[in-house]
Amino acid sequence: MDLNTSAPSVAALRIDGARLWQSLMDLARIGGTPKGGVCRLALTDLDRQGRDLFAQWARDAGCTLRVDAIGNIFARRAGADDSLPPVMTGSHIDTQPTGGKFDGNYGVMAGLEVLRTLNAAGVRTRAPIEVAVWTNEEGSRFVPVMMGSGVFAGAFTLEHALAQRDAQGVSVGEALAAIGYAGEAGPAPAVGAYFEAHIEQGPVLEKHGRVIGVVQAALGQRWYDVTVHGMEAHAGPTPMELRQDALLAASHLVAEVNRIAVNRMPHARGTVGSLEVFPNSRNVIPGRVKFSVDLRAPDDAQLLDMDAALRSACARIAAERGLRVDVEQVVYFPPQPFTPHLVEAVRANAADLGYGSMDVVSGAGHDAVYVARVAPAAMIFVPCADGISHNEIEDAEPAHLEAGCNVLLRAMLAAAEVVS
Repeated sequence: MDLNTSAPSVAALRIDGARLWQSLMDLARIGGTPKGGVCRLALTDLDRQGRDLFAQWARDAGCTLRVDAIGNIFARRAGADDSLPPVMTGSHIDTQPTGGKFDGNYGVMAGLEVLRTLNAAGVRTRAPIEVAVWTNEEGSRFVPVMMGSGVFAGAFTLEHALAQRDAQGVSVGEALAAIGYAGEAGPAPAVGAYFEAHIEQGPVLEKHGRVIGVVQAALGQRWYDVTVHGMEAHAGPTPMELRQDALLAASHLVAEVNRIAVNRMPHARGTVGSLEVFPNSRNVIPGRVKFSVDLRAPDDAQLLDMDAALRSACARIAAERGLRVDVEQVVYFPPQPFTPHLVEAVRANAADLGYGSMDVVSGAGHDAVYVARVAPAAMIFVPCADGISHNEIEDAEPAHLEAGCNVLLRAMLAAAEVVS
């Protein structure tokens, strides 16, 4: 649908940026931290308060609410043909322990602002529009991450998710019941199209001076536990040439992980994020080192090439150093391309609205990654200050948030079809 020719009044429609900002600030007070961030862990009482506030705002906007068995909330604005699958947007409102005001929250509040804007303008769509609040995206309290959207998309079963427990032994099912958000079980409904607006959580848009990131895909991920087995020995009497130093071998492998990604730029990523040394004593040559490896790439062919390079490096360094290296893959997220015609809608609407944009990939996981397995999906990125996220100082420009929401509004209206 061409908004400019068939519905000129709708083509001029814009969201209320000040209202969007105020919604974000009001939500951020729930679990607000002294440093200006937010700590609102999944399925805690603070999460309940955030959910209740969203639910009240959605009812005030004339929506009906549905909660599924994993606690996902769906706020529905009826369409002229309510039998059509909804055009959906959304994200999450749970945060990291030292989270910010915008990660996830922006996508939910942007969806709410779309509803409010349509109501104020008296716009009716053929298909219904829904805003989703997905459960436990962050995975800070319960694993797996992106739990609610994962159950929705069939990535794992409801029974498995409900049985997961936090550090205190509380299960997801028990926590949902405690906060009053254990909904009805049933098959996930069809979705006509899904859009998710999100801060970039990286520095690319800011570096290039662009307002809108047109997200092509989410990087695939392979995570590993690598264990280097050497031999503990006294640091003084043992000559350098006779050592089986596990930490020295591990240090070479850390550099290899970096090299593997650098040789496959611009989209490949390689990270060693944790390292455990045994026996971790000042005057003992390390006998065992365990470390994590996180490899990411935009397609499976490159990801498998990186996997082969990692395993080859481990075998070579083990032989050179006279020790053993074990490699265990512990996580695999396949690369997830987004739907071409929805991606193009984001790009075209950004251009039509006069916002500078660029094609990007998502290096992080988002609920859209799972939803894209079962429905057409796309994402809209906006910059965040210095690329910082998962941090209490996370920040974004109000004008950028407004721009992303305007692109979301236009893309959703095109998908849902304006009838009056």
